[in-house]
Amino acid sequence: MILSDRDIKKSLKSGRISVEPLFPHAIQPASIDLHLGKDFLVFRTNDQVCIDPKEPIDHIMEKAEINEKKQFVIHPGEFALGMIYEVVGVGDDMVGRLEGKSSLGRIGLIIHATAGYLDPGNKLKMTLELHNVSPLPIKLYYKMPIAQMSFTPLSSPADHPYGKKALGSKYYGAMKPQASQYWKNFKKNNQWMRFGK
Repeated sequence: MILSDRDIKKSLKSGRISVEPLFPHAIQPASIDLHLGKDFLVFRTNDQVCIDPKEPIDHIMEKAEINEKKQFVIHPGEFALGMIYEVVGVGDDMVGRLEGKSSLGRIGLIIHATAGYLDPGNKLKMTLELHNVSPLPIKLYYKMPIAQMSFTPLSSPADHPYGKKALGSKYYGAMKPQASQYWKNFKKNNQWMRFGK
């Protein structure tokens, strides 16, 4: 069951959902519009052969930042990590789903590859996995509406919400884009492979 606008408002008042700041007219029939933040990470490709998921990749990514006067241009085929402007949180009995905006999809902008899921108990600036599949560059503006989030209540509160130490949650409470931490799955318990976020 996805929350309607009426139940989104109730959940914001009760604290089951938090969106800070909440822009005027952001609440849609069954979602909340979210806006583009200022921080980005882009791959340095000039001196890299490949991405190895077993190794840290922070050193092969560069920071970029935009503001009211400086936009971010994403070229055809390019990929970048961005951030939502708002800090969004859900209680331990709720999940959020980040989705693209139809009008942006129609110009070839994909806003996430796989990580559009807000786990119960997490509160952060959601990461955008931006990809331009159009034949032309796309200009992105600071605080433009970039995504929408819907909310679904769980059948019961999670026993182990995201961020609990035992889970080893890699992106809990993130406020800036983070390069993939997948390599930590290989290190933990000396296992060759350990699946998780």
